[in-house]
Amino acid sequence: MQREREREMERTGKVVVEMVGGKSTVTRCFSKYPLKFIVPSKAGPCKTDSVWIYSLTYGGGIVSGDSISCGFEIGDGCTTVFTTQASTKVYKSVGSKCSAQFLEVTVGSDALLAILPDPVTCFSTARYSQKQVFRVLLDSNLVIVDWFTSGRHESGEKWDFDLYKSTNNIFLDDNQPLFLDTVLLEQQSISPITERMRDYQVIAMIILLGPKLKHIQSEVQENVKRMMSEQLHVPFTGLSGCAQSNSRHFTKPSFIASCSVFGPKGIGVIVRVAAMTTESVYKFLQHQLVGMEPLIGVLPYH
Repeated sequence: MQREREREMERTGKVVVEMVGGKSTVTRCFSKYPLKFIVPSKAGPCKTDSVWIYSLTYGGGIVSGDSISCGFEIGDGCTTVFTTQASTKVYKSVGSKCSAQFLEVTVGSDALLAILPDPVTCFSTARYSQKQVFRVLLDSNLVIVDWFTSGRHESGEKWDFDLYKSTNNIFLDDNQPLFLDTVLLEQQSISPITERMRDYQVIAMIILLGPKLKHIQSEVQENVKRMMSEQLHVPFTGLSGCAQSNSRHFTKPSFIASCSVFGPKGIGVIVRVAAMTTESVYKFLQHQLVGMEPLIGVLPYH
């Protein structure tokens, strides 16, 4: 209990969503510098029961050495969307200081939480680490979009940051690991990040978990399978006029996606994306998450 109080005092932000009068309602919302939450009275049609929470930082980004820690509690049957107003900018590192964000979430029975941010963009020499921990039940529903770009293209920066680390862990209520994942890109390695990433400028991960998202999971799996089959396995016509397959004529695709299931009875689906443009990922998210409109009241990323 004492440890819980100490952790609460260390928080930069806290949000509690509960069912009040049959509607999802923010019953507690707290934030302090450099974090601010905006909770509009309504983000979608009146008939849709959903709470939208926008996160922003003073100064328009995360400064070197900033440490942001948030806690979310989504009550039984509630629907909540957590998003941003623009991409999260991580400014240049001062010395070896690392900017960090930590999000801890509990999602109740039959509840839905959708984490739908714009991408993280790290400036040259930036050092950034984020960790998101989710505790769910077997009938909880969770959507996580976690993505980042290569940097400020207009300033000529591409993969010029020093460190990017993103961890997403999902546990069942008995503390049983359901999904554990970390993405790590560090400049001090065998080769520069830009050399390893080639021409790809955006990396994204999408997680769809829970019974309310079954139809979206099925559609996304079919869409990704069809998309990649068309991009990677289309035969070309050789001099003989016959369709042939030749790796020497292989053209690097501008957009790559993979899809797989996880968890007991495949209750979760994960999609990984590498793309050459941010716009192509926005379009992909718009298309793949269109089925969420009846659940959250608004078309994601439109």
